[in-house]
Amino acid sequence: MRIGNDRRGDDFEINVVSLIDVLLTLLMFFVLTTTFVQHSRLKVNLPQASAEDRDMQQPAVTVMVDRDGHFYVGSDEVQGTNVDALKQAIAQVAGDDRNQTVTIRADAMTAHQNVVTAMDALGQLGFTHLSIATTPTQSATQQ
Repeated sequence: MRIGNDRRGDDFEINVVSLIDVLLTLLMFFVLTTTFVQHSRLKVNLPQASAEDRDMQQPAVTVMVDRDGHFYVGSDEVQGTNVDALKQAIAQVAGDDRNQTVTIRADAMTAHQNVVTAMDALGQLGFTHLSIATTPTQSATQQ
């Protein structure tokens, strides 16, 4: 005796055509909106400074940044940690001459953001001639 209907010909099917359309649309969206930049594999060769004698004329404006991120213009400490306080101190020392060279003397262990803040303040004031003070490497001093 048979129990139930014999439906071997009516197998259950899943229609995957619409699923494939959705997946291909998502794939195109992700491919078109993704940037393929590999920052971790970026190789940078930094320039080297030689220890040759240069014109060592003292610049009129020197901005110093210590290890803790405190700013000094000349030998005076800037009161405040924002860009506006730094701009005001630089403007007092520099006067109206924006064509003079400004030297940034930053501690090697200070945060990069502190140097960028000093450069930003100088750029907002209109200075275009900036130099960053460095010390020669040991191999350059032994030559």
